[in-house]
Amino acid sequence: MISGKLRDALNKQVNEELQSYYIYLGIAAYFEEKNLNGFAHWMHLQAEEERNHAMRIYNFLYDRGARVNLLPLDAPPAEWASPLAAFEEALDHERKISGLIHHLVDLAVEEKDHPTQAFLQWFVNEQVEEEAAADDIIQQLKLVGDAPTGIFLLDRELAQRQPAAGGESG
Repeated sequence: MISGKLRDALNKQVNEELQSYYIYLGIAAYFEEKNLNGFAHWMHLQAEEERNHAMRIYNFLYDRGARVNLLPLDAPPAEWASPLAAFEEALDHERKISGLIHHLVDLAVEEKDHPTQAFLQWFVNEQVEEEAAADDIIQQLKLVGDAPTGIFLLDRELAQRQPAAGGESG
């Protein structure tokens, strides 16, 4: 049986993962409007991963006999100054999510909830990948600057992203 404190924290994380889905969907819409379809494709896949993360926690809660309580989502931004600014916001957001996951791990340790500790390790590892992926693109965007040819080539590269096996990580 999962404690009420940990159940509530995991329910909040379901909301955070769904909020991430919404943010990435908003960034995808921004890129589509700019005709950067490769960037948009990358963000669509990222949004889907975040939805999958939410469902992973959702299912874990039910497997542990806990109730899922869905919370409202905030509207994501609709505009960014540049592709670089959009990816910098994505990286900042992933860092925030990493901190929330670390807090959940700390809480699971405090509660001596071994199943939740084991479950959350996947998310700890996933966040390392999430941050690295966003940072890699940021570094590439910094290299190309505002050069249209560089943005075009990076757009083509991002269009090649494939959904990860099992619908996770990327």
